Amino acid sequence: MTLADLEKMTKGELETLIKDAQKALKSVDARQRKAALEAAKAAAAQHGFDLGDLTEAKIAKPKSPAKFRNPENAEDEWSGRGRQPQWFKDKIAAGAAPEDMAV
Repeated sequence: MTLADLEKMTKGELETLIKDAQKALKSVDARQRKAALEAAKAAAAQHGFDLGDLTEAKIAKPKSPAKFRNPENAEDEWSGRGRQPQWFKDKIAAGAAPEDMAV
């Protein structure tokens, strides 16, 4: 199809052509994804792995050590990173210094 052919089409014909092209594009994309997945599975199998084992494995980040502890409840700890826990905010508001809660 040439540009001249497109220019002869009505708006409705062009919209239909666009919808058909989008459907075809989704179909091609799905086939390519399937082929890529099969190739990845085959490559993993060649190395003695299952693809699911390689892609679903979550490597746990080491937990940051506690820098602050609630003096009233030793189970309440905070690493000093991220949002301040409510117990920490409450202690600060009550006049406690952060050093008083340091581990």
